[in-house]
Amino acid sequence: MTIDETFRELKKRKEGALIAFITGGDPTPKYTPKLIEALIDGGVDMLEIGVPFSDPIADGPTIQAANYRSLNANTTPHIIFDIVRESKKRIDVPIALLTYYNILFKMGVKNFLEGASRHCVDGLIIPDLPIEEAEEYRETAEINGIDTIFLATPSTSIDRLKDILGFVSGFIYLVSVFGVTGARDRVSQLTKRTIRRFHSYTVKSVPLAVGFGISKPDHVSSVIGCGAEGAITGSAFVKIIEDNLDKPNRMVEEIRALAKKLKTATLWKVVEA
Repeated sequence: MTIDETFRELKKRKEGALIAFITGGDPTPKYTPKLIEALIDGGVDMLEIGVPFSDPIADGPTIQAANYRSLNANTTPHIIFDIVRESKKRIDVPIALLTYYNILFKMGVKNFLEGASRHCVDGLIIPDLPIEEAEEYRETAEINGIDTIFLATPSTSIDRLKDILGFVSGFIYLVSVFGVTGARDRVSQLTKRTIRRFHSYTVKSVPLAVGFGISKPDHVSSVIGCGAEGAITGSAFVKIIEDNLDKPNRMVEEIRALAKKLKTATLWKVVEA
């Protein structure tokens, strides 16, 4: 099932999408397939897998540490590709990769995207690639059937948002807060206002998914209630991995349990005032 098909199916069921992020290869590549299955068992609708990078500038301490654990385990983009392809033999949910442009540049944009396509990757998120430099990437991704997911922030103007929407497929990723990834106590009023401000524009083109700081069921219900079609949770899952490095069974169970709690909060409700 593609990203677009998943959002359309969830809309019929009056549900928002729960999108889970983990870093591929954290703590070692053998764990990632087990964690993917636990997330799907818990009800996650889409997966975002991070390709480990030495300088993950968009990430806070929790996900930075996950990148370093993965790199220390010798995880490479090709290993991530293999994990995605093997996982897609057992699960029918979209998988997007989050990576930094240096990785594509080193491998070659065409080679990376062709490899990703052969390994059943559905979409790509590249936080450090501005749309002004993304034409070659977008065209090659489209040829290979890969969605191009770009980011917007609370400071993004409507004119800029319209420009970004001209490049996006799959969904647009709203960074809910200024700064880096990491769990927060609550969803800010700024985030809620931004969702409402953007939604009348995004609803005409692609779904709007909100990430950064989304770690609790009330966070999920809040962003869905304001009009977002998806909620993205990463650091909360990655922290479970970090806290259970020597307890793999507990790690899997806690990942599954958190996914279940978050998924229950994705049912559509009356939009918040």
